[in-house]
Amino acid sequence: MNKIVKLVCLSISFLLLWSCKEELLPKPNALLRLDYQLAQYERFDSPCAYQFDYNIDANLKVNEKCDITIQYPKMKATVYLTYRKVNNNINDLLKDAQKLTYEHVIKADEIVETPFINTQNKVYGMFYQVGGNAATNTQFYATDSINHFVTGSVYFYTKPNFDSIMPAASYIKDDMKTLLETMSWKK
Repeated sequence: MNKIVKLVCLSISFLLLWSCKEELLPKPNALLRLDYQLAQYERFDSPCAYQFDYNIDANLKVNEKCDITIQYPKMKATVYLTYRKVNNNINDLLKDAQKLTYEHVIKADEIVETPFINTQNKVYGMFYQVGGNAATNTQFYATDSINHFVTGSVYFYTKPNFDSIMPAASYIKDDMKTLLETMSWKK
């Protein structure tokens, strides 16, 4: 019995001495920090009926219908611009643009509409910010109501999770606002 008590006391003493280390604290979860360069803009004088300023870090491609893709390879995102000529169908074009935005209402937490009016360049439209885990978080349409109609939307090549793409989404949203604000029609 005496041996058992000595063995237990020795074991407890050993455990106490062995466990006396620095206190371990759990490490906080790491968060990815995405910083992007300050955007620099250049005029894109497209061969089409419209022109605008774009971020020089993006890659532009124009197809034969004057639809333009603006690719952001570092952010795995693309802005799609679709051009349509107005032929007494402005109401149909407006409905289609609004329908495209409101198809995201299932996943969206909110949709904020901001009217856009530039009387100097005769550009009128709507800028949409879609909150939540929708496939696209920024869209717009622009028109002169007589001849030209352009829609724009951004898509990321990843599963929609707004919290994780928020820095990139915010950066591209600012680029899209600049694009809309500097858009003009060619005569």
